[in-house]
Amino acid sequence: MGHHSGLDYSGKVVLVTGGTKGIGAGIACGFLAANARVIVCGRSQPETLPSVGNAQAAFIAADVRDHDSLTALFASIQAQYGRLDVLVNNAGGSPAVDAGSASPRFHEGIIRLNLIAPLNVAQHANRLMQEQADGGCIVFIGSISALRASPGTAAYGAAKAGVLALVQSLAVEWAPKVRVVAVSPGLVRTEQSHLHYGDENGIAAVSAGIPAGRMALPDDIANACVYIASPLASYASGCNLLLHGGGERPAFLGAANAVPN
Repeated sequence: MGHHSGLDYSGKVVLVTGGTKGIGAGIACGFLAANARVIVCGRSQPETLPSVGNAQAAFIAADVRDHDSLTALFASIQAQYGRLDVLVNNAGGSPAVDAGSASPRFHEGIIRLNLIAPLNVAQHANRLMQEQADGGCIVFIGSISALRASPGTAAYGAAKAGVLALVQSLAVEWAPKVRVVAVSPGLVRTEQSHLHYGDENGIAAVSAGIPAGRMALPDDIANACVYIASPLASYASGCNLLLHGGGERPAFLGAANAVPN
């Protein structure tokens, strides 16, 4: 497949956390298609690893919430690859829960997975990237939940809002060697979609409410990451690329019942 020269990652090493399934696997495939050497990490090795043609992602087992596990992960990357050009901080998520009855331990776990862990991963990546002549790029996967009410995932939305603040601060601290950006998906259709939206009818109903007429696919998120981490986006840092298909129609449009006079 032909690539714009700015989107050719030959010789580059990319780490995608939580890259074994869902959006993360899609992102890993996007970078593989652009000729990158891709590493994915997760707590357990999946049956199949992300692959494009003959290129396959390498897997390193790691729990992003565990400090020793992260230290070992980055020691492996340094030993095996000698460099890291792009980190996609994708691991995260939350089950739906009522904030009024969830345990404090649950809330802490969600904040830890979605805010503290990506900060710790970024810190490790930055250490490697600052040593490289051409630095690197750290992409945090945000969420529409950071920018609007997120009933059912309140702690998750708060953590993702924290991620956006973090991106701005780290972009200033780690410049000019390392660019730090956010890519924030709206609703994404993955193999897990039925858990959130029910059957095909549920997915169709949700899709009808999005101006673009469909939910995002992992490919849409992957394309954005491949672009934003490339030399084509070399002046982008501290920013948030919002991918929500036009967002949500204001509720009042459906609620208002105007009577022509």
